[in-house]
This record gives sequence, C-alpha cells and structure tokens, in this order.
Amino acid sequence: MISWKKWKRIIGVRRVRCYIAIKNLFGTSISIGRGLYFRRNFSIVTLAEGHISIGSNVFFNNNCSVNCCDAITIGNNVMFGENVHLYDHDHRYALGTDLFAEQGYSTAPIIIGNNCWIATNVTILKGTQIGNNVVIGAGCTINQNIPDNTVVTASQHLNIRENTKTYN
Repeated sequence: MISWKKWKRIIGVRRVRCYIAIKNLFGTSISIGRGLYFRRNFSIVTLAEGHISIGSNVFFNNNCSVNCCDAITIGNNVMFGENVHLYDHDHRYALGTDLFAEQGYSTAPIIIGNNCWIATNVTILKGTQIGNNVVIGAGCTINQNIPDNTVVTASQHLNIRENTKTYN
C-alpha cells in the first residue's frame, strides 16, 4: 500500500507535468494561480482569441470542462462539483440560411468571484457574472448575473401521483 506522503508526491508530480503541458499548449491565452487541483476528465478548450484566468486554490471535480472563445475568469478558492461546464459562447443561428456550423459564435465573458462553490451538474453560460461567496446548487443552468453572498438552487418539483390504473 502506498503511504499518503508518497501518494501526495506522485500527484504533485502529475500536476506539475499537467500544468507545464497546459502552459505549453495554450501559451499566454491561459493564466493559472497556485494550487490548481482537478480530477478525471478535466478539459480546457480555447480558441486563439480566448483567454482563461484561473485563480489560486481552485478545484475541479470529475468531468468538468471550461470552453472559451472570449474570456473566462475564475477567482480564488473556488470549488467545482462533478460535471460542471462553462461556455462563454453559443452558436449563432438563422433558420433557412447557412449551415448552423458555419454561422459562427456569439460570445460574452464569464466572471466567477472568490470563494464560490459550484455544485454538481451546473452549466454556466456566456455573459454571466457570479459574485463572491456564492453557492450554486446542483443542476442549475446559470444565464444571468448572481450577486455576492447568494445561494442559488434550481426550482425542481417532483410530480408524484398515484397510479390508479390496474393491469391484468
């Protein structure tokens, strides 16, 4: 069995290698503070014009993605649950004209403040500014600004009804 001390050393080496790989791939289009932590299947995608800034002590859980065509800024001490996705763009579309894939993107920056917790299965869309000390509950789609010191939850109601039909 590997000791915790040795395991931390192995993880640290992998993170350093990954950090170097990220910097080599994206160059000046990404800046990362100290203490970036991430788990399986974390991905960053940016176009040449895009810029991503990630603060210090930021944690991404499994299957998170950051997709940037314009600008995404993440503050310090931010935690992301599993399956969180950030998109600072969406496809333009006009029916009856060119193919959707050829119509380009509409973009607007995303800004996430300090000390935020973004829970599981959250999607953050373009043009969103999330304040400091914010909790975003599981399953939310964020498409508007969220003020400081706020808790956001999805309004999901379970519709449970009795099945009155009988089957033979």
